Amino acid sequence: MSEPRPPLPNYMRALLASRLFDAGAAVGLVTIVGKQAFDMTQNELTLGLLGLAEFFPTLILAPFAGSVADRFDRRLVAGVTTGGFALICLALYFYVQGDPTSVGPIYALMATFGTIRAFQRPAVRALPIDLAPEAVVERVVALSSASWQAGIIVGPVIAGFVFTVAIELPYLVLAGMFAISIAALFNTPPTGVTKLSSRPGGRQAISDAFEGLRFIRQAPVVGGAIVLDLFAVLLGGAVALLPAIAEERLGVGAVGLGWLRAAVGIGASSVTLMLAVRPVARRVGTILLASIGIFGVATIVLGLTTNFVVAMLALGIIGGSDSVSVFIRATLVPLATPEHMRGRVLALESVFIGASNELGAFESGVTAAAFGLVPAVIFGGTGTLVVVAGFWFLFPVMRRIDRFADARVAPVSGSAEAADRATDSE
Repeated sequence: MSEPRPPLPNYMRALLASRLFDAGAAVGLVTIVGKQAFDMTQNELTLGLLGLAEFFPTLILAPFAGSVADRFDRRLVAGVTTGGFALICLALYFYVQGDPTSVGPIYALMATFGTIRAFQRPAVRALPIDLAPEAVVERVVALSSASWQAGIIVGPVIAGFVFTVAIELPYLVLAGMFAISIAALFNTPPTGVTKLSSRPGGRQAISDAFEGLRFIRQAPVVGGAIVLDLFAVLLGGAVALLPAIAEERLGVGAVGLGWLRAAVGIGASSVTLMLAVRPVARRVGTILLASIGIFGVATIVLGLTTNFVVAMLALGIIGGSDSVSVFIRATLVPLATPEHMRGRVLALESVFIGASNELGAFESGVTAAAFGLVPAVIFGGTGTLVVVAGFWFLFPVMRRIDRFADARVAPVSGSAEAADRATDSE
């Protein structure tokens, strides 16, 4: 008989609930803002510029954000930044009430959203690893991903339905979801991890950021996983074009758009729940590359179809294959990073995530405006396949990764400075 699985701590339920409401509100916000902006301009480039507005602050601020996540209580950082998201939703609510004709303030508010998210991402992503007992860490990561994916389903569907009642009302509902996420977050205990204790300041923040960058460069598993995600998803950013696909290719309105965006979450959550029961244990690198290849094929199908059901299925496969990649990376990168450096490394990783998502949205929007919607989507999917083939042949270290345990670093005791010296001596 197999040994019973260790139980999850009760406080993990609060963390999972916080992830669910945060994800639902964040993805619902991005979906409805995209719908609103596209309705105002009828131009795919608008969707690309929204992605750029969200990404640029992350590019500038991520190094400093990582130091904040390593220096302070990550629950506090996550709670304060999530409160900032709620305030952005309220600002959009009042702006849209006035029947606006300019998208300029929407760009500004989404740039503010990107600024705050630069600080939220590393703190939120580190918490499951920080709080999980070693015996259940893979299951906690899978359940955390499942909570996120469940939010991706619920958020856009709720926002899409509420949008049909009143176009400003989704922002009020989403602000409430962010508030619930904050309340759940503070029902978790302190993490107790080693904090960065170097003297604060701008020069030190830059030094700390370079320390994280140096670690990524010297850790081929961490750097390879991050760069692979960057280039693969950068080219496959078709989800950002869903407002245009829904209207121009499929002929559906806000409710249909909500379900299209939710299809990504349905596929992702289904696969993530399977991973929670049966996590990836062997051939991690091969599975990572295969999942990204499936992502590229499904993106091409999405670009070719004019059938709503086929589009839903393609988006479900996109979400499911991406969830495998996310699960592997969300487990591999923190495990391969010393705890006192996780904030900085995950903050720098957030630049690459932002590049692959928000900058990918910009690339898709520009390509669609220049060459048309269908060629843009097909080009992105094909480019993803080319990236996977390149990594398979040119970076064999990626496909040779077998077990997560092979990447785990030993816990660090003592001060962060001592830990830094230990890392340097390796």
